[in-house]
Amino acid sequence: MGRIFLSAGHGGTENGTADPGAVVAGTTEAQEMILLRDLIVIELRSRNVEVLSVPDDQSEIQTVNWINVRSRPGDIAFEIHAGAFNNPSLRGATCFHIANNDVRARQAEFLLSFLLRRVPSLPKRGASPDTTTGMGRLAFCRDIIPPSLLMEVAFLTNPEDRALLQSQRRNFAIGLAEGLTAWSRAVTDGTPLEQPTVYPTINIQINGQIYGEQGILVSNNAYIPIDLVDSLKADVSSIPQMRRVNYRGVVYIKAVELRDFNISVGWDAATRTVILRSILRICPGSFDRIMGHGNTSEVQLMDFLKRQNPNALTLFPDLPRLYREEGSVEGINYDVAFCQMCLETQFLRFGGELKPTQNNFGNLGAVSGGPSGAIFANARLGVRAQMQHLKAYASTEPIVLEIVDPRFRFVTRGIAPLVAMLGGRWDADPNYGTKVLSIVRNLYEASGIL
Repeated sequence: MGRIFLSAGHGGTENGTADPGAVVAGTTEAQEMILLRDLIVIELRSRNVEVLSVPDDQSEIQTVNWINVRSRPGDIAFEIHAGAFNNPSLRGATCFHIANNDVRARQAEFLLSFLLRRVPSLPKRGASPDTTTGMGRLAFCRDIIPPSLLMEVAFLTNPEDRALLQSQRRNFAIGLAEGLTAWSRAVTDGTPLEQPTVYPTINIQINGQIYGEQGILVSNNAYIPIDLVDSLKADVSSIPQMRRVNYRGVVYIKAVELRDFNISVGWDAATRTVILRSILRICPGSFDRIMGHGNTSEVQLMDFLKRQNPNALTLFPDLPRLYREEGSVEGINYDVAFCQMCLETQFLRFGGELKPTQNNFGNLGAVSGGPSGAIFANARLGVRAQMQHLKAYASTEPIVLEIVDPRFRFVTRGIAPLVAMLGGRWDADPNYGTKVLSIVRNLYEASGIL
């Protein structure tokens, strides 16, 4: 089998200055790619694959030359980057190949499939010719002698992608190492890239009972038969983009998608069983309404937050209590408000323009429209302002305490009683409310409520 040349994008010197690539939330593209590259090297060597790691101080031209002078027949070359875009909602993995080369395009898709098998929550943006990039060509794809591909493994500017990369870096490395090994073997001895699709079967448990039919495992995601979905009264026809798999004459639906229908989805690795619970043990109809009562205890909120960020409560140890107290005063579902805070602050990691010293947990804007947003004297007032702003959207009832929300008077009262209606209002992202509800579901599952 040939050797694999592996390069971490950026980090070298371009035009006389160090090139960090994208700089986002206290990290750089170069730093993240070097960390990932090093793990890929470890995984490849554990598979007895000979890998040559391009030195980090090389410029783009030097990288090309470094590989070319050392290359020999049967080798392949691969470079990893992170995407960056001014729209932070853009996310996913893309693999670039030299244009008008069908073989390389198939290899790019093949490599992506291995990555997504290990990191299934990462969106796939597909294989793309290098002519689709802003530069119109990629030297790594065109000027290197061995077959070469360049992959943007995630968007550093997207908080979800960034968190995924940093928390599942080894899964990224394993997936890419597996794909590179298979690609290298195919280049060396002609092993076919595509193998017949055979999905492993899994068990299905519903409300404590084993279902009579099995599901399948696709890219480490549990899929269940559509007939079962129908029996759960989940109208998936309302979501046409939901992923469906036709396998051996049966249509399957990705189980995790059923969370949108208030069905809890879990996994027992020991028995290879997807676990579904279809009955909410909370007040019917309250799940997606902003006005109402929370269902969690202070300890449950603390535990959930610390699982996502072990250092979350260092600066704000009383925050779960404040959310319960301030939410109860104004009649706001404090679980919803708390999970909105988790989304806005990245589980109190902050980053970007929002700073901990602002005590602005809902990312409320200032009246002046200043770039930093509103600032509150203490954490309680910051939570209170968020509750008041939510109440402005969700209800026409009067505010109980003195108004501290600087933008309260600008809201059309009662325009958004449901969490999903906050999309495009509280935030420009039309899926904003859906993201908040997703965190609420995770909170309830972790707390044993759902």
